[in-house]
Amino acid sequence: MSEMRSLNRWSDSESPFSEKRSRSAILDIDSWMPSKVQAISPTVESLMLLIEGSQCVPGEEFIVELALREALGNAVVHGNHEHPRARVHIRCRCRPGKEISIVVTDQGYGFDVGKTGSNGLASDPAVQHGRGIQLMKAIMDDVHFERGGSQVHMHKRSSKHIAFVRAGAELEIEAANRLVVEGPPPLGEEASHGNATNHDRRDTLRTKMDS
Repeated sequence: MSEMRSLNRWSDSESPFSEKRSRSAILDIDSWMPSKVQAISPTVESLMLLIEGSQCVPGEEFIVELALREALGNAVVHGNHEHPRARVHIRCRCRPGKEISIVVTDQGYGFDVGKTGSNGLASDPAVQHGRGIQLMKAIMDDVHFERGGSQVHMHKRSSKHIAFVRAGAELEIEAANRLVVEGPPPLGEEASHGNATNHDRRDTLRTKMDS
């Protein structure tokens, strides 16, 4: 295995999947797969069952699955060159209703990230897996490489969580503008006014989220 980079923690005796849930309901998945194209689909299907169950990016699971397939395909074919003794390591962190982070690592020697343009396309004919990189960058919120190109990090935020945060920020801005224009309420009315405002904010937030 002289042409492949060794990662000692991977061994044939290891279970291909392990999952751990923290007290805050965050799901951590640690998995590996052999460098075989035939292993990609079964691995993705098993991972997606866990990811869908965590509800980290509800309604956007197809996007995550597509990016995961591309990353594993690149790792198997272009990273490990389908070497029979090589492995691909997959780590996922799922935050329910908020986001998912995925790290895929192969045992190859990577590639020159500088030879891919800003759109992810390879400018060097020897690195033609740039189309997969372009697709991952187009559908995920963040994609970057480490370990000389042999490790890809992908991140996707839930669109519902983004909408919730944006709606909350808009309400805070509206409240601040109202305070500037109208001034603070009279001292005796402050408590009741504050309670009414909180109810109004919740109703407005629900309306923004439903629209």
